[in-house]
Amino acid sequence: MTGFDQPMLATLTERRFSSADWIFERKLDGMRAVATRDGGAPRLRSRRGNRIDASFPELIEALGDLGGPRFAADGEIVAFDGQQTSFARLQERLHLTDATEIADTGVAVHYYLFDLTSVEGEDLTRLPLRDRKRLLRRAFDFQDPLRYSAHRNAEGEAYFDLACERGWEGVIAKRAASRYRPGRTKDWLKFKCAHGQEFVVGGFTDPQGARTGFGALLVGYHDGAGPLRYAGKVGTGYDDRTLRGLRERMDALSQDASPFADPVSEPAHWVRPELVVQVGFTEWTAGGMLRHPRYQGERTDKAASDVVREAA
Repeated sequence: MTGFDQPMLATLTERRFSSADWIFERKLDGMRAVATRDGGAPRLRSRRGNRIDASFPELIEALGDLGGPRFAADGEIVAFDGQQTSFARLQERLHLTDATEIADTGVAVHYYLFDLTSVEGEDLTRLPLRDRKRLLRRAFDFQDPLRYSAHRNAEGEAYFDLACERGWEGVIAKRAASRYRPGRTKDWLKFKCAHGQEFVVGGFTDPQGARTGFGALLVGYHDGAGPLRYAGKVGTGYDDRTLRGLRERMDALSQDASPFADPVSEPAHWVRPELVVQVGFTEWTAGGMLRHPRYQGERTDKAASDVVREAA
């Protein structure tokens, strides 16, 4: 129950549909987290299995106070910017573990739980999703910062339209009878309102004018298990603190040769392809480059080797 396994992951699709055999949840712009407890203090782990308890002490306290002595649950940690969940806002908390520094950010977080895989030592992964969600609702006393991820039955297309009207990330469609299976699955599907995914940083350009840190990140993705393919440069979406912080991180990863399999015409400084960032963009060009990309934050919950071009 308390051993970490890879969480269940959704597959991107461009096909929107409605079905009584599916449920539909809001897609949140946050950080995936698995919560476990086995009689002692609760634990939080990222999608990669890293312990993140110290970064979110208020969530650990809430899980201890509002949950039972033994459970394993899946959910998303989010921060809000107005009515929208904002990964950029959450970024301010991700690398902090000191309680005073965390409090000084002024960034409140919430933990939306959407699945329950174990309770009181009983494995629930073989149960249908509807049953797991019903048990989840009973397993916790949902109060802020702990929230239950509500869903809509059947009406996937209408919910997707509503999500896009409200500026949400999109909708997650889940087969109501599905079991909980670690890894990527077509029993969970992503309907996205906008384009965005993770990319690997392979280099950066020099800053121009009064700008500090760097000019743009040069990013790419792995071609399956193969080489790193170049996807373009990302020059917007940074504040001064991010520019300085990323430059310091990249200087420590410096290398002489380009990590990209494709030629890159930009004069650049090359780095070991270990840093993963989230990038929003309008579309892919016919030549396989990002159009109007914008930096949205660093992803510490996904390994660089796992970053591929996300295709429907």
